[in-house]
Parts: sequence; C-alpha cells; structure tokens
Amino acid sequence: MTEKAQLIPLEDHILVEAIEEENKTKSGIILPESKEKPSKGKVVAVGNGKILDNGTRAPIDVKVGDTVYFTKYSPDELDVDGTKYLVIKQSSILAKQG
Repeated sequence: MTEKAQLIPLEDHILVEAIEEENKTKSGIILPESKEKPSKGKVVAVGNGKILDNGTRAPIDVKVGDTVYFTKYSPDELDVDGTKYLVIKQSSILAKQG
C-alpha cells in the first residue's frame, strides 16, 4: 500500500500528531531525555462533533493545522502504518495556539 491510510475521527474525537517538547533551555543547557507523555500537538483530523440530546451536533472548536495543548494522560495512542497519532476528545483540549 503506497498511500497513507486516511483516518476520520468519529463524533468529538480529534486526531493529533504529537509535538515533542524541546529538551534545551533558553540559555542552551541540554536537558536529559524525558519519558513524559506529550501535551502538545498538531491537529491532523477532526470529527463532526458530538450528537446532543436534541439531535444537533456540537461544533468542534479546533481545525486541521491548529496547535493544541491537552491533558497529558487523556490521549489514546494509535499507530497506523508506522505513524503514531494521538486521539483526544475535545473536552481534553485545554487551549489552542492562534
């Protein structure tokens, strides 16, 4: 298969590629590698929104290409054809960089 699999998140799920935090301080000191989970990523795909009790869909507040910050232990990891993604519910996203 030469083409990458296209993933479409369902409902209020958001597909994110993790952005690794820099391991160097502003003054140039290199910090040891951390095994801490990522908390920042770039949005790759978004679902259509959660279906509310009245039958309408709640809007998604982020779009493809946004950089988002999320709680460290909320994402589920997904490996597709060697590419690692994080799947996050919209409620776990704390902020987006604009």
